[in-house]
Order: sequence, then C-alpha cells, then structure tokens
Amino acid sequence: MSTLLFDVPGPRARRRHRILSIVTVLGVIALLGAALWRLASTGQFDYGLWEVFVTPAYVEIILEGLYYTLLAAVMAIAGALVFGMLFGIGKLSDHAWVRWPCWAVVEFFRAVPLFILITYLWALYKFPIGLLAPLVIGLILYNGSVLAETFRAGINAVPKGQVEAAYALGMRKSAVMRIVQLPQAIKIMTPAIISQCIVALKDTSLGYIIVAPGLTYAGRQIWREFDNQLQVALVLGAIYIILNLILEQVGRFAQRRLTESRSTDARPQAEVPVLVAP
Repeated sequence: MSTLLFDVPGPRARRRHRILSIVTVLGVIALLGAALWRLASTGQFDYGLWEVFVTPAYVEIILEGLYYTLLAAVMAIAGALVFGMLFGIGKLSDHAWVRWPCWAVVEFFRAVPLFILITYLWALYKFPIGLLAPLVIGLILYNGSVLAETFRAGINAVPKGQVEAAYALGMRKSAVMRIVQLPQAIKIMTPAIISQCIVALKDTSLGYIIVAPGLTYAGRQIWREFDNQLQVALVLGAIYIILNLILEQVGRFAQRRLTESRSTDARPQAEVPVLVAP
C-alpha cells in the first residue's frame, strides 16, 4: 500500500524509525543534562541570582515593564493594521498618483532595518528619553508595510467571478472593495495577520536601545545591579513566550469564528413551506 507522496513504511522501516526516535530523545536529554550540569557548576542556580524575581519591589518593576510592552504592542498592532489596509488598497488603485506613492512608501519601510528606523526616528525628532513614540512609530511603519503586501495579496486572492458579478450589479469600485473584496480577504489572510502581530509584539524588545520603558529596559536595570544576565534573559524569554502563545490562541479563536461564520453563511437554507390562503 502507498499514499500519494510516499510508500507506507514496512516492519523494518518502522523499527528503524523507532530506533532513531529513541536515539534522538536520548541525545536531547543528554544535551539538556550537560547544559544543566554546566550551569550548576558555574553557580548559575545560586539563590542570590534568582532572588530578585521574588522580591516585591523588583517584581513591580517587571510588571511595569510588561504593561508598557503590552501598551506599545497594542498601539503598534492597531496602527500597523490601519496603515497596511490603507496602503495595501492604495497599491491596487487605478490612479497612478495614488498607486506609485503607496508603492514607494511600502517598499522603502520594508527595506529599512527596524533597529535603524527606531534609532533614526528617536534622533530625528529629539523625543525625550523614555517615551514610547519612536518605538511605536517605527513598529507601525515597518509592520504596516509588511501588512500592506498581505492585504494586497489577500484582496487579489478573492475569486474574480465575485468581483465581476458585483460590477455587473452596478456597484462602484469602492463599494466592491468595501463590501465584497475586503471582508473575504480578511478571512483569507487572518493567519498572516496574526503572525505579523506576533512579530510586532516581539519587536517591542528593541525599545531598550532608546531607553523606552518595557520588559527589556526593566531587565537591563536588573542585570546591571545584580549581574545576572542569564537569569534575566531566561525569565524575560519565558514571559515573551507566554504572551506569544496567548496571542496565537486569540488568533486561532478569531480565525475559527470567521471560518464558522463563513461556513454557516454558505450552508443552504432549508425550504420553508408556503401556505396559500384559499
């Protein structure tokens, strides 16, 4: 028996795969054990290096950094979605004076590294130290440019028959875009949008280069005082992983709701008997 892509493994192949799986698991356990032994031998598990994470005053600093990280991420994601939708639609415009400037803006901010963009914005406008404005603006410009291409691809993925049918009904292009193309495009590109939102959340860590408040800035304050860079990196990494997992679950929930609503709308309705009065 075989499938479309490969033959079903026989007894010898299954035995070989089982052996390779066991060897791989044992190798990973050995590497993990060696890493833990190395950390223990260098004193990385000393209580003095981890005590800061259970001290109320420093826990408050970390929570404050978490608040500013989430605030920057929410503002950046909201702004990037609006920016991406406007410039993605602008790149599809029939007017050259709209299409080419949108194309230039999107391609420029997609090409500029985010690190350089944030630093340049902070130096150009002389923002006071500690403000989130350069970080949020940089995240909006970069992630919005990426989302503009996502919106453009999603709109182009809508079947042309539906667009032609809308034009046949006498709808204008703006109405076709607003009523027919954009709602379906959002359903198509929901996974890509969620992926870019996760990228924006992680990129808030670059705020430490301009001393913007956030998790990484709070972590730098801690490791400068306690000289525990590894411990801070592990704790902050775990926080970012938890935040990304939560955002991913929210995205999956939104995608599932959109898919269910789409399947419900496409489901044929049962015929209702019509009573005719004598």
